[in-house]
Parts: sequence; C-alpha cells; structure tokens
Amino acid sequence: MNTEKYGTKEMERDFGKLTFGRSLESYRKCEEISQKDFAMMLGISPQSLCDIEKGRRIPSPKRVCKIAIQIGEPEKLWLRLAFQDMLRREKLDYTVSVA
Repeated sequence: MNTEKYGTKEMERDFGKLTFGRSLESYRKCEEISQKDFAMMLGISPQSLCDIEKGRRIPSPKRVCKIAIQIGEPEKLWLRLAFQDMLRREKLDYTVSVA
C-alpha cells in the first residue's frame, strides 16, 4: 500500500466512516493494549472506554485533548474526529476542519 496516497478519504472508502471511537480502538489494538489497561492509562472506566469505542459516547473536547496528549497524538486530528461524530449524531451534514 502506498501510504503517501492513502489518506482519510481512501481509508473511509475502504473501512467506512472514521470516528473517534473506531480510531481510538484501532490505536489501542495496534499498541496491543487491553481495554482494561488502556482505560486505566486514560483515567476512565473500562465501561466508559467501551462506550467511546462503540460510538455510544463522545468525549468532551477537553477530554479529547487530554486523551490525545496521553497517547502522544495530534490534538487537532482527534478533535476533528470527535466534532465530526457530534455533527453526525445530530444528522448535520457538515465537514469539520480544525485549525
């Protein structure tokens, strides 16, 4: 796979809509961390982590930034995903950009 030409649009085409929860679950699995250990690392309950990963719950922007910092990832990317999830939940057809 040519990662230079494999961006967000290509990932969504191949795997479905990118969401905060799916992305967080993917990160956790790639790092080979159990849900229980990852929840403890993030300072949340395993049930809360499960709810986030399954899209039943979207964390606040402040929590999103905290999670991004804790896992060493860009805050803007994770904020964009969470805001996009919030808009989808409200059935608002907008695209989020975080500058």
